[in-house]
Amino acid sequence: MKFLLTGKNGQVGFELQRALAPLGEVVAVDRSACDLADPDAIRALIAGLRPDVIVNPAAYTAVDRAESDETAAHAINATAPGVIGEAARAIGAVVVHYSTDYVFDGSGEGAYRESDTPNPQSVYGRTKLAGEQALQASGADHLIFRTSWVFGAHGGNFAKTMLRLAGERDVLKVVADQYGAPTPAALLADATAQVLGRLQREGKRGFPFGLYHLVADGVTTWHAYAQAVVSAAAAAGKPLKIAAADIEAIPTSAYPVPAPRPANSRLNTDQFRQAFGLRLPPWEEGLVHVLQQLL
Repeated sequence: MKFLLTGKNGQVGFELQRALAPLGEVVAVDRSACDLADPDAIRALIAGLRPDVIVNPAAYTAVDRAESDETAAHAINATAPGVIGEAARAIGAVVVHYSTDYVFDGSGEGAYRESDTPNPQSVYGRTKLAGEQALQASGADHLIFRTSWVFGAHGGNFAKTMLRLAGERDVLKVVADQYGAPTPAALLADATAQVLGRLQREGKRGFPFGLYHLVADGVTTWHAYAQAVVSAAAAAGKPLKIAAADIEAIPTSAYPVPAPRPANSRLNTDQFRQAFGLRLPPWEEGLVHVLQQLL
């Protein structure tokens, strides 16, 4: 297989370069090689390279900035996936695309299923949903993986921020009424590679293309997640100014931001696990692996 991978410097793109390498040639690009806000550049790259699979983790992910920069967010998150899909269909390529829990409003009680009705509350969520719909409408064979709370050893994320702040501040306050599953970028990459390995072996006929929720197992809050990070750092001997037990739990209302966050980011992964026969390990396992690298 020949793969075209976007967003090679992002958290997921970085891990995908490793995970996809055993399956074939991986041509990984960043914004300088292909600006996803430029439809003509996307079409030219795909037509010239003629990949078998296009894997698109690239996105406009600055959630708060998107509220005042909707044009750019829409170009990258909403328009580009449709352009990729149309170009892929023209050459018979498969598209793998990543989406987000932000397509839901977060008011539900349980874990969201793929069949639940989206109701995004932010520009980021609305543009990501529009991107899903554009790819689905393109007619290309595709896989869309919705995920949440992504973190890794490469790139910026919540775990890294907590490590830094715990070493700098005597007081740390973290939201405790938002629920989700911290999902390692490496897990997303490895699960994607497992799925594409099956496609490589079995071919497209009868393959379960479509939309899936893909997150680590389990659930936590940002506050408990921060405590887990700081506890691990303390156990590893990292100099800290604050202990995990001293991190203050606050409500979302005490930390106002431009873009509303879903209170419930839990995603049900039954459909993914049943379709592909893969185990999704607990988020704590992934956190251990990442912190071993960081610490």
